Amino acid sequence: MSFEAKGKLIFKGEEQQITERFRKRELVIEIEDGMYPQQIKFQLTQDRCSLLDEYELNDEINIHFNLRGRAYQKNGETIYFTNLEAWRIESFAAQVAPSPADDMPPPPMDLGDDQGSTDNLPF
Repeated sequence: MSFEAKGKLIFKGEEQQITERFRKRELVIEIEDGMYPQQIKFQLTQDRCSLLDEYELNDEINIHFNLRGRAYQKNGETIYFTNLEAWRIESFAAQVAPSPADDMPPPPMDLGDDQGSTDNLPF
């Protein structure tokens, strides 16, 4: 499942080498939710750890993530884990800023060749 969350970057963890073949990096964003802002932790893994490099604390970002869960057996007891696995990070400010094309008027509509035509309709 793919989801999105927008918020302010409040924690930017260092990359951690968990095993020889697995590395991760954690980040936390603060999402406004009425009177009580929510602080949500996400995880980047493997090559995606570097996605966080270009962002600074307090940057407004949009995170695309997958919801992941699994069961783990420990001493005969089942423990369940849930991870928010980030796979894309975008600057929220860049998304809402108007592009230069937004300020330009639309191109004129081509009405075609109206030789011998009595109306200006393009069809």
